Amino acid sequence: MVQPNENSNATLTLPVDQFLNYLKSEKQLSLNTQINYRRQLYALISLAKEAEISTWHDLDSSAVRVLISRSKQTGLQARSLSLRLSALRSFCDWMVKNERLTANPARGVLNPKLGQHLPKNIDIDEINKLLDINYNDPLSVRDRAMLEIMYGSGLRLSELVSLDCRKLNLTDGEIRVMGKGNKERKLPLGRESIKWIKHWLSMRDCLVPQDDALFISKLGRRISPRNVEKRFAQWGVKQGLSSHVHPHKLRHSFATHMLESSRDLRAVQELLGHADLSTTQVYTHLDFSHLSEVYDSAHPRAKRGK
Repeated sequence: MVQPNENSNATLTLPVDQFLNYLKSEKQLSLNTQINYRRQLYALISLAKEAEISTWHDLDSSAVRVLISRSKQTGLQARSLSLRLSALRSFCDWMVKNERLTANPARGVLNPKLGQHLPKNIDIDEINKLLDINYNDPLSVRDRAMLEIMYGSGLRLSELVSLDCRKLNLTDGEIRVMGKGNKERKLPLGRESIKWIKHWLSMRDCLVPQDDALFISKLGRRISPRNVEKRFAQWGVKQGLSSHVHPHKLRHSFATHMLESSRDLRAVQELLGHADLSTTQVYTHLDFSHLSEVYDSAHPRAKRGK
């Protein structure tokens, strides 16, 4: 975790700590998000002297540009610089809201241009090859269930590991997922996902679960994101895939294949839990019956039938 240097003073750090407490207690952001905000803001504090900032009242658009320029010189790429600038904007918005600043100087600074690099999706043949796991030991069955639901419902990695058994409705083929900002959404489960979740649940007790987590480690605790990443990568090698298998690549493949089949951008947007797909598209709420219909008709492994 980045800490401000020893020359930093409470004039800069105290408001940041108060903002971070606000994110925790009032906004109730995830721990990872809180850590990211802290890392970015403390990194900026460590650069404050170079931008001639001794208090946040010294911050103007010119100083913000100096901070971003110095950050770039440390080796940060465009995406990381954008994240840092976004953290500063949010902090300054909070300062304005609390009448500690009269305006947000970071609002007038443009994000660095990002390259158009999207994660590569896995094609259908490779997906089928990856999911052709027929081992019957508990960990292999668990992993196949995770892969099926990850690709079958387009979950984020954080959403996958946070799934609880009580949020499952296998009779109706649905699951409730807690997404970003503690927003819960209901998602349809495909036929193969349901089949392998049931198979996994029949074995889950062998690992002596310690709580209601759907997916647990061999020690009975909720499986960690790192463990999922490691297991998925191992299965990619074992199943002979030509590219590295990462959870987000499965989510991107879900989105790509659904869009190719359905052409229903807004339905896919809601299935993914995105507030926006781009800055020019407005989020539109769709009822669950429509999402289920689009899902059943479009997803390669989701023809659930009635």
